[in-house]
Amino acid sequence: MHKPTPLFATALTAALLLSQTAQAGDVFMIANANVTLSADEIREVFVGDKQTAGGAKLAPMDNSAAQADFLAKVIKVDAAKYASIWAKKGFREGINPPLVRTSDLEVIAAVKSTPGAIGYVSKASADVKVLQKY
Repeated sequence: MHKPTPLFATALTAALLLSQTAQAGDVFMIANANVTLSADEIREVFVGDKQTAGGAKLAPMDNSAAQADFLAKVIKVDAAKYASIWAKKGFREGINPPLVRTSDLEVIAAVKSTPGAIGYVSKASADVKVLQKY
């Protein structure tokens, strides 16, 4: 029987870790009651291409606890690319990146109390409107 080489074993381990990472938790896009957005519009908000909806100024909020899943599933970039997108937007257009909250509870509270707010959490909440699940 053929014994796997260390390089093969390392590659196999890396592939298994990547597949586990790719199957991370759900991401729920939530919004203040006055916000309605499509899946495409949600992405546009978080890359700075859409700033209003229905006449209301949007207030996107990042969730540091769920950001890796959000970036992979919704924006489809890594953290470095996301930071680069916002650095360019800030320099070229003077747009600020989304405010960063540290947990689902903080995002839910902020979205619930802020007109135009949109954010993401790892668990759905009846306290806010769920726009999309990824």
